[in-house]
Amino acid sequence: MIELEKVAYSYGGGELLSDISLRVQPGSFHFLTGPSGAGKTTFLKLLHGELLATSGKIRVGGIDTRTMTRDQIALIRRKIGVVPQNTQFLDHLRISDNIALPLIVSGRDGTEAERNLEELMAWVGLTAHRDALPPQLSGGERQRAALARAGFLSPDIVLADEPTGNVDWEMSQRLLRLLVELNKMGKTIMIATHDLALIRAAKSQVQARVLRISERRLHLAGADL
Repeated sequence: MIELEKVAYSYGGGELLSDISLRVQPGSFHFLTGPSGAGKTTFLKLLHGELLATSGKIRVGGIDTRTMTRDQIALIRRKIGVVPQNTQFLDHLRISDNIALPLIVSGRDGTEAERNLEELMAWVGLTAHRDALPPQLSGGERQRAALARAGFLSPDIVLADEPTGNVDWEMSQRLLRLLVELNKMGKTIMIATHDLALIRAAKSQVQARVLRISERRLHLAGADL
């Protein structure tokens, strides 16, 4: 579980997020919405410890992110798959090797992971590009690869920042189905998006909670949390 207690975050001398309290329960499905610049990306970075709150507390698995040791941070990040808005890969490695990089870091058995890799690459439509280098892929293909990498080791939580922003509607539905299937397996999902059609499509498949950042605060479906 991720728990936020009166969290605020300041940037450039101004407060971007203010007085946010939230419990993200295991196995839940959330959408995070709000206008550009509202702080959606910052919020996701706070959840997995890339940024630290200016005030308040964020606990992941019961541990305050501000007091985590380096080993604890590494362990938590193995349990959280992140799909950033601006994907980053090692350009000298094949995209299949980039997707499988979490295996090297974790030290897990490679046989089952190889099967997971093939299934994930098929799900995101990249089987034909497994030997391509990242610069040879389009923006949408790189985004799909980032989603596959985030789900590669079956993390407990997936945080996705505009995962369907550079793909067509058919592929966005395919990626949504993958996230829904992960949720049905008990994974916690949070997707930052501007795509209201995607949210409507998801609500027919899964019980999703819609959060909105507005005026530095976090709201639930138009109401205060």
